[in-house]
Amino acid sequence: MKKKVLSILSLSTVFWVSAQEKDSLNQKKIEEVVITGQYMQQSINKSIYKVEVIDAEQIKNMAVTTAAEVLNQNLNILIEPSSGSGDSNASIMGLSGAYTKVLIDNIPVVNDRGMGNQVDLSKINVNNIERIEIVKGAMGVEYGNNAVAGVINIITKKNYSKKFNATLSLQEETIGKDYDWFKKGNGRHVQSLNLGYKLSENWTITADINHNDFQGYKGKYNGYKYFTEGNDGNRGYEWLPKDQVTANAAIRYAKNNTTFYYKVNYLNEEVNFYNQLVEDLPLGEGNRTYISKDKDYFTNRWIHQFNIQTKLGSRINYNGDFSYQTQERKSQDYIYDVPNRQEISRADKSTYFDSKVLYSRGMFSNFLDSDKINFQVGYELDRTSGFANNSVFAGNTNLENVNRAIFNYANFVSAEWKVNNWFSLRPGVRLALSDKFDSQYNYSLTTRFNTTANSDLRVVFGSSNRFPTYEELYTYVVDNNHDIRGNENLKPETGYSLGVFWDYKTSTANSWNFNFSASGMYLDVKDRIDEVIISNSPLRYTYLNIDKYRSLLFGGGITAKKDQLSLNAGVSVMGISQVLNAGEIVSPNDYNFYTEANLSANYTLAQTKTLFALYYKYTGVRKQYVQEVSPNLAAAPKFILGEVGDFNTMNFTVTQPFFNDHLELSLGIKNIFDVSTVRNSVISGSAHNAAANDQNLFYGRSYFARLNYNF
Repeated sequence: MKKKVLSILSLSTVFWVSAQEKDSLNQKKIEEVVITGQYMQQSINKSIYKVEVIDAEQIKNMAVTTAAEVLNQNLNILIEPSSGSGDSNASIMGLSGAYTKVLIDNIPVVNDRGMGNQVDLSKINVNNIERIEIVKGAMGVEYGNNAVAGVINIITKKNYSKKFNATLSLQEETIGKDYDWFKKGNGRHVQSLNLGYKLSENWTITADINHNDFQGYKGKYNGYKYFTEGNDGNRGYEWLPKDQVTANAAIRYAKNNTTFYYKVNYLNEEVNFYNQLVEDLPLGEGNRTYISKDKDYFTNRWIHQFNIQTKLGSRINYNGDFSYQTQERKSQDYIYDVPNRQEISRADKSTYFDSKVLYSRGMFSNFLDSDKINFQVGYELDRTSGFANNSVFAGNTNLENVNRAIFNYANFVSAEWKVNNWFSLRPGVRLALSDKFDSQYNYSLTTRFNTTANSDLRVVFGSSNRFPTYEELYTYVVDNNHDIRGNENLKPETGYSLGVFWDYKTSTANSWNFNFSASGMYLDVKDRIDEVIISNSPLRYTYLNIDKYRSLLFGGGITAKKDQLSLNAGVSVMGISQVLNAGEIVSPNDYNFYTEANLSANYTLAQTKTLFALYYKYTGVRKQYVQEVSPNLAAAPKFILGEVGDFNTMNFTVTQPFFNDHLELSLGIKNIFDVSTVRNSVISGSAHNAAANDQNLFYGRSYFARLNYNF
């Protein structure tokens, strides 16, 4: 721990001392704007919501390749990866990805379980992202179902100031200690091309393509070629190999009061599963070989979006989105001859998830010719049709495939009233109708106080619902060892949040600019769905609306900038109270608190334009009550305190431009402290069971080199 602290202090000191050299370059300061939760695009300082922004420059300095890697640096956001499937979901305020709404350009993203929630952030590449906006807390009025813990809005690039823009990027990265330029099974290889062309003053076209070839992390295993006659179970990977191609194309028109664009996004992904089990296959006449039953997973996703912003008449603003999205996931089994390194047979591809979404959202505002009062009326509708193969829930061919189509429609209205020069408020309400669930109401009340010329205070109350997932509704795993059944009678959960946010800006005579912030949040989730034991003998599980969840969050941060130096630091303390129910026995409802802290530092040498970037985050020990399953099935349920260990992560990058900034070389280290797994006695195979497990979060220390060329 001392070495880690000394490393951070040493690097920070280098930045601080170097910054004392006065930079003679004058930078153009551009005011940051946001759209999340706003009637129209708005200055971040005037936004009625507290919006956290990660811009394209910050993303580039991190040298990351996916949205999951970007968000992992933020406080109170934990990216929870599945080393098996390769998916990565965002956990905000202790709640899983099912409680967070993920948007691309204000549109919820399609996924296996519907749209918007449980989105795999590793499927979103960063090479065409303009900024990422984050709002924490329930946002049901603005964004509907599943926005309980917050909203992540990814804004893509659609317009360029120059006539022609082209950027080619190549990045090579080790995976742990493994790397090879040619050899299969080693390293990460990323290539991207980003194009923008301004046809005229009004028309712009953009296109980009990104290839992310992740060759897998072996960890405690030995790769796909490994086998022993004794079958020691060490073949395969902790993090499965994944090959991903994403492409975007857009055309944008802007003139006077009208702007519209059409954008299409395509994703193709292949994940390779290599079985740890190697079997003996007799070939006759005393000959034999060794085979494994492996599987490939394929994902194809299309997102079509049309957006228009215009004025109706001389005053009314209209912002409309229309989208059609599809995602299909297939699997393909094959038998692999391990010692001879060849396939023996391969089955046909089989679809196990298929989702299709029609979506539209429209907002009308600025009805009154008034600087003091504005209100917005909006609608949102989506029709989601989904298919899930029985193997997803059971591996039981006796269970029918799941086919469903859900239609949701909502109206929402809010009013923004600028009471005077220092106080404004916005109440809002949404009515959501569904052909599957009862009508849902959501409410919000947001206030903003200009306490001084340099400080703001925001108080935000909101609510949102979460609809049950496929697994919670339709799971059916019944065999000699399991009895886990879904519950089609579940009702949506309801979350309420209250947040207070304070921001203060100041500057000094010697050109230092400081931003200070402090916040406090409370989140309460009613009728929380969880997997519970309903019978000890025989042991049976199902899903019920019985648990309660509450969290408290306190945090503060500081940003300091002078010339070419930028420092950001933050700390937060979050407490979680979770009441679990097992028949007549309930768990304690104590708050269990843990701490997070982060630090980022960026410094550019004026003479050479060399950029040094450091990113650090600490996540403290987290504790949570879980239900212990006793070998004695007749024993009464018992709750014990499980624990997730603490960990530190730090990345460091050096970037040097050449040839009038046309060529840029970056070198760096990710995960300097070499974190891979953390102790976790909360995760288990079923229903709150406590177990002494490790959780895979990262794949150890890695080194990378990135080359960007701007034409």
